[in-house]
Amino acid sequence: MVHIEGLNKRYGERVLFEDVSWHVKKRDRIGLSGPNGAGKTTLLRMLAGLEEPDAGSIRMASDTTIGYLPQDGLVHRGRTVYDEVVLAFQELIALKEEQHRIEDTLATATHDDGGEHEKLLERYAEVTERFKHLGGYEIDARVADVLKGLGFSLPDQQRRTEEFSGGWQMRIALAKLLLARPNLLLMDEPTNHLDLPARNWLEEYLHDYPGSVVLVSHDRYFLDATVARITEVGLRTLTDYHGNYTHYVVEHQASMERLREAHRRQKEEVEKATLFINKFRYQATKARQVQSRIKMLDKVDLIEIPPERKKIRFKFPDAPRPGRVLLELKGVRRAYAENVVLEHVDLMVERGDRIALVGPNGAGKSTLMRILAGVDRPDAGVRIAGHQVVTDYFAQDQAAVLDGTRTVYEEMSASSPVQMVPMIRHILGGFLFTGDDVYKRVGVLSGGERNRLALAKMLLNPSNLLILDEPTNHLDLDSKEVLLDALADYGGTLIFVSHDRYFVDRLASKVIEVGGGQALVYPGGYEDFLYWRKQQEAGLTPPLPTKERKPVVHLKEAAAAPNPAPGAASAPRVRAPKAAPAKADGGRPAPANDSPAPSYDPLAPRLRPAGAPPDRQAREREARKARLRLAELEREIGEKEQAVKDIEHLMATPG
Repeated sequence: MVHIEGLNKRYGERVLFEDVSWHVKKRDRIGLSGPNGAGKTTLLRMLAGLEEPDAGSIRMASDTTIGYLPQDGLVHRGRTVYDEVVLAFQELIALKEEQHRIEDTLATATHDDGGEHEKLLERYAEVTERFKHLGGYEIDARVADVLKGLGFSLPDQQRRTEEFSGGWQMRIALAKLLLARPNLLLMDEPTNHLDLPARNWLEEYLHDYPGSVVLVSHDRYFLDATVARITEVGLRTLTDYHGNYTHYVVEHQASMERLREAHRRQKEEVEKATLFINKFRYQATKARQVQSRIKMLDKVDLIEIPPERKKIRFKFPDAPRPGRVLLELKGVRRAYAENVVLEHVDLMVERGDRIALVGPNGAGKSTLMRILAGVDRPDAGVRIAGHQVVTDYFAQDQAAVLDGTRTVYEEMSASSPVQMVPMIRHILGGFLFTGDDVYKRVGVLSGGERNRLALAKMLLNPSNLLILDEPTNHLDLDSKEVLLDALADYGGTLIFVSHDRYFVDRLASKVIEVGGGQALVYPGGYEDFLYWRKQQEAGLTPPLPTKERKPVVHLKEAAAAPNPAPGAASAPRVRAPKAAPAKADGGRPAPANDSPAPSYDPLAPRLRPAGAPPDRQAREREARKARLRLAELEREIGEKEQAVKDIEHLMATPG
């Protein structure tokens, strides 16, 4: 379908591809992997015909149709959502218009026009058959299916496109692309602006997609679910690994070990030959052997080891142990004008909880997070904080609130307690800010760098309750993996929102579904949540409560604080002001070794603290036990229902 031969591409002195050959076959499912800047987007753009290679060829089959979705930047105006996405059916629209023209002509034509009437009828039959063959009578159903799957309600479909934000604009573009059904579908991070329901739908849609798919994604679960081949972009070439992303990780590691071993052996041979040449170069009796080794070295194709990808590394600091209950919400209500987002919500957060908030965009997840963090007050109801609770909140736009005029170091110093100042350079190094990077202005950082800086700031003050609203935004796969490991080892309580399915699966021990003004609590991880939902939809189990049961034991307000009036929320804990960091000559921060380091090292390995939540495997074992018990109860219910029916039958039988 697609054949690349001898491809070269460079930007200035930076060579992305050199003499590359590669192919895409029919119905291929390919994920592109590699560090940022390796050339993944450039490859997609060359396949789409938006960029030209410097040398080489990209040949495609004559019937190839191409659809390309960039990361962002697409804006639609002037139409409703429905009218915009229907433009994907250009040929069908043209056929429908021709049908109407022929119908109008036939309405006024006569039978004595020299055979024109018969020709029109024949053409009308051809157009109608073509329209039917291309699925013209299924347009409305296909549009409804795709728009619903991507999160557009029926009223949304009739709204003007310019009313939607950038993320929703990309959903409109994705809908048009999927409806057009090109036989080569190119997508650059298509899940960036999708919530979990929309991602799940897209996975299913791509599973049955009739064409070939080449995509870039930083969502590991999505890659595992959608691709059957990973093409690694790096070292100026493309390397194929057959299988999904998880298989690629294993195979890549094994391949790198083999490459390092081959490099080691080659290095030994080269050093041995070089030593021989230098030792016997001027001895006539060894001249032939010396020349032989010189020729050998000239022919050696030196094995190149790719540089190790730099990864962030950190551990969340330990914090004081809180009471059993960290937070309670009682009767919480929050509305924006006529839009009621939360209505009489009762929640309890207990020590060790790992809670994932799920629901479509706009359902109220971020609103609930801000109320839980004490940043926003509810319109009604109360938020009650437990004993010794120290909260750290990472907002969805956390990176946007950084001060762009400060340097990276100054931004850290502004939030640092005095005892942590000597550790700032150490922490920043763990987040890939090394050398003079710490003196960059925050305003010039990329989205991923700003997110890393915002995460780094969270290590300055120990907390026992982390509230994280989409912390994985703008992070690559390696950085997500490190963040995930750090959160898995975190000894405190965690509440988070993430649209990364793999991230949610690994961390959640409880799921709260937000929507329709309610917060529904499901025990177990995301897989368990999906299981419960499917059971409910099939009518196989009684529905879970619409909101978490009110706790039997309630927290009391702190003795020193007055009871809040109805509708007020308890204030978030405020940390003491930080002293200004010491500076060396020239205004730059003093080196770390000028002051004794504190005992806490956020980058040092740490054993899981006592009382920490169980690991993933333990949670899965508990979930399996729960599912088996549920199946047993369902069987018992079925037997008892049958017994009741038998008794009723006997009672209804005369005699």
